[in-house]
Amino acid sequence: MSGTIRVLIADDRTLVRAGLAMMLDAEDDIEVVGEASDGQDAVDQARTVLPDVVLMDIKMSPMNGVEATKILVGDGFTDDPDRLVRVLVLTTFRADDHVYAALRAGASGFLLKDAAPRDLINAVRAIAAGDGWLDPGVIRNLITEFARRPEQWTNSSTAFANLTPRELEVLVLVAYGMSNREIADWLTLGEATVKTHLARVLMKTGLRDRAQAIAAAYQSGLVLPGTQPPPPTGRT
Repeated sequence: MSGTIRVLIADDRTLVRAGLAMMLDAEDDIEVVGEASDGQDAVDQARTVLPDVVLMDIKMSPMNGVEATKILVGDGFTDDPDRLVRVLVLTTFRADDHVYAALRAGASGFLLKDAAPRDLINAVRAIAAGDGWLDPGVIRNLITEFARRPEQWTNSSTAFANLTPRELEVLVLVAYGMSNREIADWLTLGEATVKTHLARVLMKTGLRDRAQAIAAAYQSGLVLPGTQPPPPTGRT
């Protein structure tokens, strides 16, 4: 995206909101357009200020961050289908049921509250650009938990059967945490081509973004914890 990134902060603690706002407003390309004290407040404000990214705490009341995320990313939330609201979850939990629920609700990324300020800035920019963001501490625990749990991500195994070999290859490398640029170098492809393959993966599987694609790849068994990415291949 181009222009200023509009951010809404949702957290039930005033000091937390103030600290986040101070860090974000210090960046030339980021503007904090609102602060909400709970999920319902975030939804109400988002309808008015139209943020690009909502920084969402999970455990708030009366409406928590998971329920708010479902509404914010749901179809028809905005009148403009090209203006999507993306949610970056801020959590103190490396992996628990609230994190899984937020991922399934449509969150585009997760960041631990003790992350470095620069990680916060980078995460906001990545989410605004349509990418996902998973804090390394969160993703390690997600992968471990997905390996332990028997249930499968809804429809992911069936949907993966419709992917081309190249699309599967891109999805696997995404699941190993590679950026589009790294995947392009790994497969000797153009970065724009990688973006196209990933867009087709998301369209065919019904997954929202990179974060859900990573989770689905592990939970479906397409990628196994503790393994290494396949060797680089040439252009096809």
